[in-house]
Amino acid sequence: MGSEFYQEKQPDPVTDPYLVDYSPSVGALLDLPSEGGSGFLEKFSGNQPMEGARPLAMAYSGHQFGSYNPRLGDGRGLLLGEVLNKENIRWNIYLKGAGPTRFARGFDGRATLQSSIREHLGSEALNGLGIPSTRSLAVIGIRELIYRQKPELAAILVRVADCHIRFGSFEYFHHTNQPKNVKRLTDFAIQNYHNDLWNEPEKYRIFFRRVLTLTAQLISKWQAVGFVHGVMNTDNMT
Repeated sequence: MGSEFYQEKQPDPVTDPYLVDYSPSVGALLDLPSEGGSGFLEKFSGNQPMEGARPLAMAYSGHQFGSYNPRLGDGRGLLLGEVLNKENIRWNIYLKGAGPTRFARGFDGRATLQSSIREHLGSEALNGLGIPSTRSLAVIGIRELIYRQKPELAAILVRVADCHIRFGSFEYFHHTNQPKNVKRLTDFAIQNYHNDLWNEPEKYRIFFRRVLTLTAQLISKWQAVGFVHGVMNTDNMT
């Protein structure tokens, strides 16, 4: 897609990573053996580059709590790469807490162990209830203290999803007056995730309405089970 859409960056190395929790059902989606197999911690903590991988920090903006924030982006996360499993299904692998990128806005680029465990459990619980969600392959602990309101242990969350294109990426190119890149991003999304629309004369209108409908259906499923998204901003929706 080009450098307008992302920054290429390797994860920052960590010291002595350790496994906090691993989801075998998510590992099976990636054709991984039990507990991830040999070298799992070094590869998925970012210490050991994966062959052929080009980790990316994606550019986006977004509406946060009702106000538009013009420049966000993956400040602490990297799209590690894409896996095509034996069932010919593509999955994105994403590291949250992999170190600061150009979008970090002065922050440390790390995630707390507490927040990583919360997302890990929430993702897998929603999936278990039959509600579409990102998946969490693992939480990897880091022997490093980071500072929020108080010192906290750091971690890396290994997130898995079929798509990491956020609503905020479309907003970013719209609000920076880049209509060609809005179209390029929309074409990419349709070709890769809604290919049945590609030859439709009004594919953009149909795509927009489909995304609206799927999002409304998702939120209704959250409400049905009493789930509340604590940070439901457009940079956190795909």
